[in-house]
Amino acid sequence: MTFSYAARILAYLILLVGAWQVVIGLVIAHELLLPYEEALRRYTPGAPSSGSVIDKGIYKLVAAVGLGAVAEIGLHVKKMRGEQ
Repeated sequence: MTFSYAARILAYLILLVGAWQVVIGLVIAHELLLPYEEALRRYTPGAPSSGSVIDKGIYKLVAAVGLGAVAEIGLHVKKMRGEQ
């Protein structure tokens, strides 16, 4: 069940990175730090737009929820078997 614990940790990390990308994308889109083009180049090098940054962040959030659900199911099965 080491993989279940590792998957849980990985899910949390992916969740944090995805949430951070969504926040950065929204901050860039609303021009809260710098003008749009300058902020896009500075904070997300290589990204074509703030929308793509937000999209990638949302994909990561969905993947993290899926991975976290699988990890929780694995840990629950372990608990039900009495393998603590």
